[in-house]
Amino acid sequence: MDPATTTAQLQNDCETETGSVWSWWPSWRPTSMSLLKTAESKILSCIQNDLWARFVTLPNQHRIWTLTVSNKVLKKPVEPPAAKTPLVMVHGFGGGVGLWIRNLEPLSRSRPVYAFDLLGFGRSSRPPFPSDAAKAEEQFVESIEHWRQSVGLENMILLGHSLGGYLATSYAIQYPSRVSHLILVDPWGYPERPNTQTQQPQSQGAEVQKRPPLPRWVKAIAAVVSLFNPLAVIRAAGPWGPGLVNRFRPDFKRKFEDLFDDDTMTQYIYHCNAQTPSGEVGFRAMSESLGWAKRPMLQRVHLLPPSMPLTMLYGARSWVDSSSGDTVVQIREEAYTKVQLINDASHHVYADEPETFNRVVENICNSVN
Repeated sequence: MDPATTTAQLQNDCETETGSVWSWWPSWRPTSMSLLKTAESKILSCIQNDLWARFVTLPNQHRIWTLTVSNKVLKKPVEPPAAKTPLVMVHGFGGGVGLWIRNLEPLSRSRPVYAFDLLGFGRSSRPPFPSDAAKAEEQFVESIEHWRQSVGLENMILLGHSLGGYLATSYAIQYPSRVSHLILVDPWGYPERPNTQTQQPQSQGAEVQKRPPLPRWVKAIAAVVSLFNPLAVIRAAGPWGPGLVNRFRPDFKRKFEDLFDDDTMTQYIYHCNAQTPSGEVGFRAMSESLGWAKRPMLQRVHLLPPSMPLTMLYGARSWVDSSSGDTVVQIREEAYTKVQLINDASHHVYADEPETFNRVVENICNSVN
């Protein structure tokens, strides 16, 4: 190899998998969009309500994989009910629509529920993302707005988990007239990265003791994120990739074990993330050392209009610190801002305590219309 080749070039070859050296990777990895579709179809077969799954084509020809779930019972009422504001659900980093399987049907009892794979994730298009944090964020947000226009939604209750919560906030800041209520679930990217040399308040130390340590999978990803895209290790593992997901994310199998007694969910996670990286590249551009955003949302959350209700849900056992929610309450002062902890839930609140999560979200939705 030419000594002049830079580390960045090698990294790019590895991650885009177009260089001749790595041309054998796609066949070496036991994944494809077809296998992802198969895994997702098995998950979605659990839904008994009306399900409409399709690609929504954006003006730039990118495609967003979209689900719409509605209640069969409400299809032919004697008297048409008042139109309900739809709920739109945005998944987190490395996820996809399949992870909402415990929530889509219960939440669609009284209103249509939309879920989509973020641009660059799951079955959606995987375009290049810029390396600039602001531009990468803007590409995500604009894709959500173009999706809304293409679907034809005027207003929505917007719910985002983790990275989805960060992007949902950014979207609500830019398009406030489209969001009737913003629901953030264990949102990523809110706090500023602390200065470990000077920032050691006792109160924060007490809070940290109440929180569990970072999971092994977070530490493992953090170890390579500064050199490669966050999930490069899954692709680099080739045929051992699925086993790697099972090893580092056994919790996903446990969370859904009453629905699937096999590796359906971890296979779904693997196939979502073993494809050519795209949204993952955008996330890396926006992040510092995985856990922190280059453009922390606490610096911008004041731009949400005071008239927009905001609810922040945190898992009481999550490694995400809920104190950011308390800070948002202070920043927004008189604006409606509620922070709620879901007991016994970790970061994936919607899967850890689905009944409680669904009840809380349904109550929020009913308060809108």
